[in-house]
Amino acid sequence: MNQTVTRALDLLSALQDGAQTLDECAERLGVHKSTILRLLQTLEAQRFVTHDAQHRYRLGSRLFELAGAALAQRDVRDVARPHLERLNEETGQTVHLAAYESGDVVYIDKLEARTGIRMYSRVGLRAPLHSTAVAKVLLADLPAAARREIAEGIDYVPFTDRTIRNATDFLAELERVRADGFARDSAEHETFINCIAAPIRDGSGAAVAAASVSVPTLSLPAHEVLALLPQLMTATRGASADLGWAPRSVNDREERL
Repeated sequence: MNQTVTRALDLLSALQDGAQTLDECAERLGVHKSTILRLLQTLEAQRFVTHDAQHRYRLGSRLFELAGAALAQRDVRDVARPHLERLNEETGQTVHLAAYESGDVVYIDKLEARTGIRMYSRVGLRAPLHSTAVAKVLLADLPAAARREIAEGIDYVPFTDRTIRNATDFLAELERVRADGFARDSAEHETFINCIAAPIRDGSGAAVAAASVSVPTLSLPAHEVLALLPQLMTATRGASADLGWAPRSVNDREERL
């Protein structure tokens, strides 16, 4: 690679650790100050770096624009797929990926169970909002006013005797999901299926998708499905990291909302 380009990239990488003076940059790269200054001036002209009144250089706004464009071009299905494939291989169970689109939660990817038992769900099918774990995860991430509006507009069809039947109980369930960081469907949509789901977040911290593991009771009892949560969380956190998610603190989601 061209030496000037290499040095410019090394300089940008050095600045990701925080603002630095010209002397600090030169020492960090082991290059003469005059060379570093020319690089900094060129990068600043293109808004890749900027400097303050104390002549400390930091990353510029152009990099944020490029980072945003790069993340926007990464389809969540493509990013999540290797993580979901690993989850499917580790658990042997059905894995779903779902997204919230125009008031509906829609399955956008599915990996079939490695056992002989298959679920009727398919890509493009809508998931009932009040009885599926993926829907709970995605709705729980919305602002309080939006959660309430959606909850009050749901037709609470009782799929099983465990299905949530009213807005008050559903809103309480969403609060539990927000506190726990994952959701459960304990035979609420189908009597013979238990499910756990967790969010996949993008660089802004928003839940752009939900991944789930669905297991027939013939394969595992409910408490053993819950034992799969660590594998699920590893997959969703890995996909989130690939989408640019880096939580600032344990209260990151609450601060954002």
